[in-house]
Parts: sequence; C-alpha cells; structure tokens
Amino acid sequence: MAEEDLKAELERLKAENERLKNRQTRGVSLKVSEKGGVSVYGLGQFPVTLYKEQWTRLLDMAEDIRVFIRENDARLKTKGERE
Repeated sequence: MAEEDLKAELERLKAENERLKNRQTRGVSLKVSEKGGVSVYGLGQFPVTLYKEQWTRLLDMAEDIRVFIRENDARLKTKGERE
C-alpha cells in the first residue's frame, strides 16, 4: 500500500473508532437479533431480547408497570444499591 493509502485508511479507522465510541456512550440502542427479535442494548451487561408481539404486550402494560413501581418503591432497589 502506498503511504497515501495508509494515511487514508488510518483516517477512516479513526473516524470509525470515534463513531463507535460515541454510540456506546449514547446509552440504549436497538437491534434486530439473529432470530428476528428486538434486542435492547445498554440496560445491563446483556441485551434484553423479545419478539415483537412480546414487546407490544409489554409496552401496552407501561402504565401498569409504572404504578407497580410507585406502589413498591420502598422495596425496590436501584442498580447502585444491589448487594
């Protein structure tokens, strides 16, 4: 490879590296899994993957989940409080 090509490749890799770093710090992201599910990344060590009908059912329960969390707030822990 010519020196000019190497410099261009280095710049491309630097730009890609920066893009990947920014994506990781962005927080939560979505991806279609190999088996056709929806995976949510950034909530914990592993992605949360459900099929679309499961996500729909869960999203339909959003208000019930919020109420449950409020009603059980004293018994629930945040990520930083785990033992």
